[in-house]
Amino acid sequence: MDEEGWFSVTPEDIASRHAERSGGGTVIDCFSGVGGNAIQFAKMCFHVVAIDIDPKKIGFASNNAKIYGVEDYIDFIIGDFFQLAPFLKADVVFLAPPWGGPTYNTFENFTLDLLKPKDGYSIFQVAQRITPNIIMFLPRNVDLRQVEELSWLSSPPLNIEIEENYIGSYLKGITAYFGNTASRLPTLS
Repeated sequence: MDEEGWFSVTPEDIASRHAERSGGGTVIDCFSGVGGNAIQFAKMCFHVVAIDIDPKKIGFASNNAKIYGVEDYIDFIIGDFFQLAPFLKADVVFLAPPWGGPTYNTFENFTLDLLKPKDGYSIFQVAQRITPNIIMFLPRNVDLRQVEELSWLSSPPLNIEIEENYIGSYLKGITAYFGNTASRLPTLS
């Protein structure tokens, strides 16, 4: 891993939770980075398509998958998710778009337009063209009303569940589960 990878990788316990909740099948990890989430999906014996625009990150992710013994379950693609999306099919799309580096923490209310490389609404719309079953990992200070909007702006509105993700007593992030990855009723767990 490089320095950015250490900073941006999803903690293993949280990534494992995402994998448990995904429901299986083919999972696309749209901004895979060094592969933390892709590896956890693969450990559940799911087929994973791990996409990142940075060839170095894909190299790190591939090496990390070998260390975990799951490289045969993951197809690594160097590319831009937005250009590839029209050609992708999957049961679940996992979104952990860049939060903008350490500065995300300086915002009291992190809005979806601060996500990179595009705003959260645009990223979500592209993912929805692949499947309504979306898992989105977001900063702990994200505007929850905007996250809920993603559900009811969809046609038809999607089931949504919002989960706080802790490491010990430290709130690390928020995960929003949409479609079949969510419980039947909207909840905050």
